[in-house]
Amino acid sequence: MTALGRVVGRGLALLVKGYQLIVSPWFGPSCRYYPSCSAYAVTALQRHGAVRGSLLAGWRLLRCNPWSDGGVDHVPEQGDPMPWTSRSARPRTLGVAAGGAPSNDAPQDL
Repeated sequence: MTALGRVVGRGLALLVKGYQLIVSPWFGPSCRYYPSCSAYAVTALQRHGAVRGSLLAGWRLLRCNPWSDGGVDHVPEQGDPMPWTSRSARPRTLGVAAGGAPSNDAPQDL
């Protein structure tokens, strides 16, 4: 990730946090996934920068619809395969429940 991508990613994350503070409270909780789509976007932008973070956030928004079962869906770590490449490479469970180490991927508190 380049320095420019990191800076732009942080700027986009601030825009999403603004959405969380101003717009989101009007609609109440409606996301089918944990963490919420906006918290996922903030984490993705901070972890992966502007380009990959935006792609991950967009992919998540495409999957968040009335026909989706939802569930636990954490942002992949740096170097992990992207979710659209291989379903079996990225289990959709909490790290502790799957026997792995707990991830530091909790939603951002405001």
